[in-house]
Amino acid sequence: MTTTDPGPDSGGAPPARLIIGVIGGEEADVGSLRAAFEVGRAIGERGHVTLTGGRGGVMREASRGAKEAGGLTLAILPGEDLSEANPFVDIPVITGMGFTRNAVIARTANALIAVDGHYGTLSEIAFGLVAGTPVIAIGSWRLADGRGVEPPVARAGSAMEAVERAVALARVHPRGGR
Repeated sequence: MTTTDPGPDSGGAPPARLIIGVIGGEEADVGSLRAAFEVGRAIGERGHVTLTGGRGGVMREASRGAKEAGGLTLAILPGEDLSEANPFVDIPVITGMGFTRNAVIARTANALIAVDGHYGTLSEIAFGLVAGTPVIAIGSWRLADGRGVEPPVARAGSAMEAVERAVALARVHPRGGR
């Protein structure tokens, strides 16, 4: 059984070890950085994998929080250089894809937690919504279409609430054929 395979006897329940993406910008205020750290720590304490874009700011703090809690960190890097990864990344994935790597993050995660963020974060939210990945936001984008209809982005007031919602809403990845 893998982290995205619930196994034959699970009845489609989410796997015991989820991959929770933490998305947000390299430039963030102190409150957002603290929230990212707390989100990462809460993910790590629960034994789940923290997935980020692997660089600075929100990504670094989420990874640092996860590592301090004994968690595993995975990063999808935009460039071709391993040195882009922050020092708290356990498994760096070098893509050379630039911002296109945001689609990989959104599709790999069982759930996404958006902390603050700029346009890169906005693209990850959009990719997540298109892919059916639940998105939980802490102080991040508020969106609406031309009719004023908001997308299904759950709001959380704290890191703990965001992680609890991510675990509860996590999607199971389809297995596909072999």
